[in-house]
Amino acid sequence: MTTEIFVSTDIEADGPIPGIYSMLSFGSAAYLPNKTLVDTFSANLETLPDAITHSKTMAWWQTQPEAWAACRQDLQPPEIAMQNYSKWLKALPGQPVFLAYPATFDFMFIQWYLIRFTGESPFAQSGIDIKTYAMAMLKTPYRESGKSKMSSHWFDPGLPHTHVALDDAKEHGALFCNMLAENTKGSI
Repeated sequence: MTTEIFVSTDIEADGPIPGIYSMLSFGSAAYLPNKTLVDTFSANLETLPDAITHSKTMAWWQTQPEAWAACRQDLQPPEIAMQNYSKWLKALPGQPVFLAYPATFDFMFIQWYLIRFTGESPFAQSGIDIKTYAMAMLKTPYRESGKSKMSSHWFDPGLPHTHVALDDAKEHGALFCNMLAENTKGSI
């Protein structure tokens, strides 16, 4: 059986969709199911040529000056960052499974950038949305399954949500692993 590696990923962007807008930063934390952190990867990206910014997104960024400053330093061309990321994913000791909160937003950007700049995605189409996983565990509607409804013991207190991509990826990866451990207790 191939080991699955949960690649908790968070992205920061200047708009709601890739291509028209740019992914500014991303971070991934690769976890084994037992919450062992295998490795991390992060990059801050140059914006896409011809891309625009989204006014509502940029207004939100004005409320996050520290996170904005963090994602705008040490910029890399997207083609270099994504090639390095693809190599990193392929070197993980198992099959990468994309993991995010919310996966639909983050996966859309990562998949687009991987395909655009490397021609492939090591994730294929595999991904887990943490909020959907919480919905199933809590037996509640999706919109009632947000972080405020989740059990406090699922969260690791030393992992803050800062809107810095790698920080948030670590937080979400540990959150998922804690949920997974509770959900599969006695069955693995």
